[in-house]
Amino acid sequence: MLAFQHFQQDFGRHVRDPRGTARPAGVPARRMAIYNELPYNNLEGFLLACFPITRRIVGDRRWPRLVRAFFREARCRTPYFREIPREFLAWLQAAERLPGPPWLAELAHYEWVELALDVMDADTPECDADGDLLDGIPVPAPVLMNLAYAWPVHRIGPDWRPRKPRATHLLVFRDHGDEIRFVELSAVSARLMALLQEGRHSGKSACLAAAREINHADPATLLAHGKVLLEELRAIGAILGIRP
Repeated sequence: MLAFQHFQQDFGRHVRDPRGTARPAGVPARRMAIYNELPYNNLEGFLLACFPITRRIVGDRRWPRLVRAFFREARCRTPYFREIPREFLAWLQAAERLPGPPWLAELAHYEWVELALDVMDADTPECDADGDLLDGIPVPAPVLMNLAYAWPVHRIGPDWRPRKPRATHLLVFRDHGDEIRFVELSAVSARLMALLQEGRHSGKSACLAAAREINHADPATLLAHGKVLLEELRAIGAILGIRP
């Protein structure tokens, strides 16, 4: 390895971990401090924009240490700045120990979802916007996630923190006006939506399939509730219509 390559590696290691690695020979401390601050500040800026609640939960003292550990340990797989929050999330999810409550990684995922859907590219499929959602095959919004969490992440904030897990199902989608919407679903409604996302069920067959899976005593009642739910989801833009 050539001398300048050794220097580059020493320089990079010190920028990632200025306290744990020596400053490269020949670089003045004052100048090196600028290089140490700029990448960290830029990195933290991208994370703060995506994870404001996570930042407040972690706290003023532990947050810089968490970001510094990510900067030091993570090996990002993409050069795009907008992907930094996803890399941070993956690092959190893989961490054996986190400086915070057991729901911290799920909270960070919940916050990241909004950014992920906001920048997601997807073509709007053709559909019959007024078609019968029970007889036809419903078309979900092209930018949509049907999520399940062990904790009620949508309620967590500085003024409220859960003590016990509670299974939570959230439908998150980008509506006609490019706004990100969050809707809490029951477990059965989330399963119904998952069946519709497969793209091969009519609204009626999906409702009846969900009823069979839970051994519902009165499938007709579930079908009636399903019809109401599908219409509500169409009204808010989570379902666009049916296949033409």
